[in-house]
Amino acid sequence: MIQHLAKYWWLFVLRGVMAVIFAILAFIWPALTLSVLVVFLGAYLFVDGLFSLVHGFRIMKRDSHWWVLVLEGLLGIAAGLVALFMPGITVVFLVTLIALWSVVTGILEIVLAIRLRKELKNEWMLVVAGIFSIAFGIVLFAQPLAGVVVIAWWLGIYALLFGFLLILAGMRLKKTITS
Repeated sequence: MIQHLAKYWWLFVLRGVMAVIFAILAFIWPALTLSVLVVFLGAYLFVDGLFSLVHGFRIMKRDSHWWVLVLEGLLGIAAGLVALFMPGITVVFLVTLIALWSVVTGILEIVLAIRLRKELKNEWMLVVAGIFSIAFGIVLFAQPLAGVVVIAWWLGIYALLFGFLLILAGMRLKKTITS
């Protein structure tokens, strides 16, 4: 499995870079109206989901656990489409949507890390990303009435750390190709 993931290491890096860009936008404009934040979030979730889906399908013929990335991708695409095409509903359920997406994505990242534990050194980066994602979701479930600025900062911190961890994981995967 590691060789198949390593072949597409750049997808992890690209997802990480997208998360870092999203984080920067959240920090620069924390007081954006909630509807604009929903559009940014919807675009991020949709594109991140597409990349996960592509990654999963690229390894499908060579690995029996391709479904983890496909499921993560489908979840991201669905959440992104809801945010983009139903912004009124999304505004009402933004915190719950983000929390649910974060928890499920975190669980799937941990599942992937467990599958890679015998093939990849330092798979802990994916585990940490997954744990961080789950913790972020739990915090959002616990604080549903937090202000828009606070949510923007939470999202920014989450996306920044998650993005850096994905970039690090992608670079580790790239090193397995050259080793």
